[in-house]
Amino acid sequence: MIKTLVAAATTLALAATTPAAAQPAGVKNVVLVHGGFVDGSGWQGVYNILKKDGYNVTIVQNPTTSLADDVAMTRRAIAEQDGPVVLVGHSYGGVVVSEAGTDEKVKAVVYIAAFAPDKGESVSSLIANPPAGAPVPPILPPVNGFLFLDKDKFAASFAADVDADVASFMADSQVPWGVEALTGAVTDPAWKSKPSYYLVASEDRMIPPAAQRMMAGRAGSTITETAGSHAVYVSKPEAVAALIEQAATSK
Repeated sequence: MIKTLVAAATTLALAATTPAAAQPAGVKNVVLVHGGFVDGSGWQGVYNILKKDGYNVTIVQNPTTSLADDVAMTRRAIAEQDGPVVLVGHSYGGVVVSEAGTDEKVKAVVYIAAFAPDKGESVSSLIANPPAGAPVPPILPPVNGFLFLDKDKFAASFAADVDADVASFMADSQVPWGVEALTGAVTDPAWKSKPSYYLVASEDRMIPPAAQRMMAGRAGSTITETAGSHAVYVSKPEAVAALIEQAATSK
């Protein structure tokens, strides 16, 4: 009996002196929004880093059927958080976070090789006049209101620096991207009222790097640049997570 009491007391003493898991300074909630043709699973590498660093991470699985539907899904995820949020969008997800990021819980918006539209702009309007010599994304003609990328050209255009097997899987598991999502226009871009951060992927063959720099500069974003494909969030999760954490800890 005495030995049992001594063991219990020792266990309690050790528990009292063991430091709690480190909590990140600043905003602790991160909401990640994927773009067109893919789903939220591509965020796994970024998710793992942020979780290890103590962040609460939510990944939105947008249907990519229309901007309104995707914004509603993202706002639902924001509402579930217990405090301030860093809202992150990749590619078309940048349009979604631009519209959803005006929520009062959102303290900063992060764009990862993403569209950062102004009021009245959409993906459709932003890609209407590409820079001279810019690569043309291999988007196939719409079928029943949805778009896909040519599977044979997916890796070179979307995921050139991603492991070949992973890029092949991404091509074969594409999510249909609704034309209504492509044409959905932003009404009040979050970057006009919230701090914004932008990671430019300098080897991107979906959104020209020059266009990324233009949108980031127009938004007054804090800009970082890394050599990466459009799927930089998959191939360079450390760079992406570092920018998100910068946004979370900046005052």
